[in-house]
Amino acid sequence: MINKTRISLKRNKIKWGVAGCGKYLENSFLPALEILKKSKLTSVYSKSQERAKFIAEKFSAANAFSDFEEFLQSNFDVLYISSSNPEHYLQVIQAAKAGKHILCEKPLAVTSKQAAEMVETCKNNNVILTINYKFRSHPLIKKIKELITNDYLGPIVSIYGSFNVNQTPDESFADRGAAFDLATHIIDLFRYLGGEIDDIKGFCDNIVYNSSIEDFSNGIVKFDKSGYGYFQVSYDAVKAFNRIEVIGHKGSVCIEDLFGNRNGSARLILNLPGGAKKTFRRRVNAQLFQLKEFQKRFAKQEAMVVSGEDGLINLRLMEKLIKK
Repeated sequence: MINKTRISLKRNKIKWGVAGCGKYLENSFLPALEILKKSKLTSVYSKSQERAKFIAEKFSAANAFSDFEEFLQSNFDVLYISSSNPEHYLQVIQAAKAGKHILCEKPLAVTSKQAAEMVETCKNNNVILTINYKFRSHPLIKKIKELITNDYLGPIVSIYGSFNVNQTPDESFADRGAAFDLATHIIDLFRYLGGEIDDIKGFCDNIVYNSSIEDFSNGIVKFDKSGYGYFQVSYDAVKAFNRIEVIGHKGSVCIEDLFGNRNGSARLILNLPGGAKKTFRRRVNAQLFQLKEFQKRFAKQEAMVVSGEDGLINLRLMEKLIKK
């Protein structure tokens, strides 16, 4: 449960602060936040005061800061951290000690050692730490989760995930290549749908770009309870079939165009016993659904869909992947 002393349910709106003013914050996160009637952006932090002021004015925030400590003293409840990966560690630690609840971008930290300390600090200060694994809140992913939970698919044989985009590695949101930027989303969904992972093996490589940052990763995981997972991610594809597919003993299901399709239409295909294949389309802004779920759970003082511990476990799996 969320510590009740940190939240006033009488407030009409959750007050947000944001740290890190990159393209994703400007073009995806804050436009989604603006739609929510019970959330409000109040404070913006960037190393550049000019950039902080620009974002604050564009999204009607009252305060803009280039000093992180001053920023933390301003009036907001929840901090969204969209800074570069190496900055997550200190920003989460400082924010937790200041009593701010935290929604952090993935991966949680640069190392699992840092992530473990971040999780512990948030616990000790009774603040929420959740990670922006937004696809767990996607309605079609929730449908697959429901089918698995209610045993429509039977024991899981395999789960396959592919996430390909077209961008140079140096422009990537992550500082450690496609595995930490893209595969981490799929690993999180594997754990959400298939359960905990016993082992992970795979490769990280450069297929298209001559860069110090790897543009490609693939691998296989072994689930603790049943079956295997296979994934492939890259920065290399102009046109790709991005999907998540679950094959069970009794039935199968997949979602096409789930990844890299910010406001597009995803397609759910059901192949269940007792009937013909069925197809459904749904246009979804995954970030908006994630924020709606956060807002609802925050108000009701319920546990978040993704915990700080999830971020730590996912990071340990990614570290194991890149070491092999």
